[in-house]
Amino acid sequence: MQLTRSQSFVACQKPIFGIDKQLALYRKMLLIRKVEEMLGNASLAAELPGPVHLYVGQEAIAVGVCDHLAETDWIASTHRGHGHFLAKGGDTAALVAEVFGRETGICRGRGGSMHVADFSRGIIGANGIVAGGLALAAGAAWAAQLEGTGRIAVAFFGDGAANQGVLMETLNLSSLWKLPLILVCENNGFAEFSPSATVTSGRIAERAVPFGVAHRTVDGNNLEAVWLAAEEAVAHARGGGGPILLEFETYRLRGHMEQEMAFLSKTYRTNAEVEERRSADPIRRFREALIAHRFATAADLDDLEAEVQDEVVRAKQAAKAAPWPDVTGAKDFMFA
Repeated sequence: MQLTRSQSFVACQKPIFGIDKQLALYRKMLLIRKVEEMLGNASLAAELPGPVHLYVGQEAIAVGVCDHLAETDWIASTHRGHGHFLAKGGDTAALVAEVFGRETGICRGRGGSMHVADFSRGIIGANGIVAGGLALAAGAAWAAQLEGTGRIAVAFFGDGAANQGVLMETLNLSSLWKLPLILVCENNGFAEFSPSATVTSGRIAERAVPFGVAHRTVDGNNLEAVWLAAEEAVAHARGGGGPILLEFETYRLRGHMEQEMAFLSKTYRTNAEVEERRSADPIRRFREALIAHRFATAADLDDLEAEVQDEVVRAKQAAKAAPWPDVTGAKDFMFA
């Protein structure tokens, strides 16, 4: 696909990065979206061995943050972790196979959707425990500090997880020890099925204040804003400035989990609300900016989307053709 060249993205009236970078980031967001949509459909078709919690609507955060990270840097994820895995460079086919429970999955089918991990790429893993990744990331940051090689660690967590005590513990110790740690709160408006306003008091970013930790609140649906905030945070952490807490305000366009209405007695938000929030979809916004500034045509981006869709289709086909784990290995990788 041949695109018109340009020197910079100017949506905010100042140069940020060139066309090649823009398209790479846009493709990464598209890849996450297409994988998640495919998994959502597979869940509805009863093709998956367990539930999935999708990242649709939050792609700019994972992509904007992970673009600044080296392969050796660590990230800890959440139960909504497919996007983080892919943004950090995790293999698409290995992720899909894992969610389908197959031997060719990144954890050989043992982890499933909520436990994808790849230590070779610095991905400590997704976590089914709400806020479970915070302390793990703090430990990784401490190890990185002891090694003295310039590594940093990033913990992704949601607004519901911000109400767990481990956030306070992590802020306390990381501040005392000046750990190279970035705490990324993806405030998507809901703690599972509860609107955040009903369970969370105050602004999450300001919880850093008593511990003397740097903090910012950023539009998480604006890739450019995320990218700039992450650039600043990574420089802060890698330069010895200690931890920093970033709160990215976004919106979860899918439910807490797929097929949730099979067991919920009533809805917790209206379809009208969801449709209204689609106007701030980060992928839609970035696509419109690319076209508006004539960095790509709609046809160019449609071709790119078709290319990504083909990659996802191949990953699903490979996963469904792959073998299930051998039942005789059920006790492997476990302590007796």
